[in-house]
Parts: sequence; structure tokens; C-alpha cells
Amino acid sequence: MQISAYLNFNGQCEEAFNLYQKVLGGKIEGLFRYEGTPAAGQAPPDWGQKIMHARLVTDQNEIMGADSPHGGDGPAKRFCMSIGLKDTNEAERIFNGLAEGGSIQMPLQQTFWAAKFGMLTDRFGIPWMVNCEGPQQ
Repeated sequence: MQISAYLNFNGQCEEAFNLYQKVLGGKIEGLFRYEGTPAAGQAPPDWGQKIMHARLVTDQNEIMGADSPHGGDGPAKRFCMSIGLKDTNEAERIFNGLAEGGSIQMPLQQTFWAAKFGMLTDRFGIPWMVNCEGPQQ
């Protein structure tokens, strides 16, 4: 069994997935636009180039998402994307990359359970936790 996250955006899916590919690594393996698909009639007329489905694969993980004209209003609630790492430098790089243009709820710092832990909401309204159980620096 594999459980994956599916994120809804209000027109910024492609921009978000380009950031996630840059910060998290991996590869966007699917990027399908509304235009030319059976779903085109369900989207606003000016949404032809918006993303109907996107898929980013990194290591054994994947994130999927779409621009959702009938949903995704406002910031996401009641969920959080969580990244577990063992290297504190990598944790800092990813945290800072996702935080750019977003808001930090808890700065990346040492906690009683982790060498580094922090919480943020990226500029697309997606909440993230970065947890690094690696050696403390």
C-alpha cells in the first residue's frame, strides 16, 4: 500500500510543483493541463493552461496535485505535509526553500525530540513540518 498527498491549488499548481521539485528534488513525472481534456468543460474558460493533474516523485515518495476551480479557497486546514530527514544541513536547506515567501510558525530549531524541527506555511498556503532526527550540530 502507498499513501500519497494530493494538494489542491487555486491556479498556482505549476508554480508550486516547480518549487517543490527544486527544493525537494525528484522529478515532475506528470503535468496535465485542462485544455484538450474531458475535464476542460468543468473548469473556467480561462483555465485551459491550469493544471488538471500533477505528480512529483522523489525517492519512494510522491506528491500529487491540481488547480481546483471549485475548491481550494483559502489556506489549507487540518493537515500538514511532513518531511523527515537525518541531515541537519538538508533540513535547513529544505525549510528555507519552502519558507521563502511563506510564513514561519516555528523556526527550525533543536527540540527535545529532534536535532531540528520547524513548521511553516509555504507561499501557496500549504502547511509543512520539517523534522530532522539526525545528529545535533
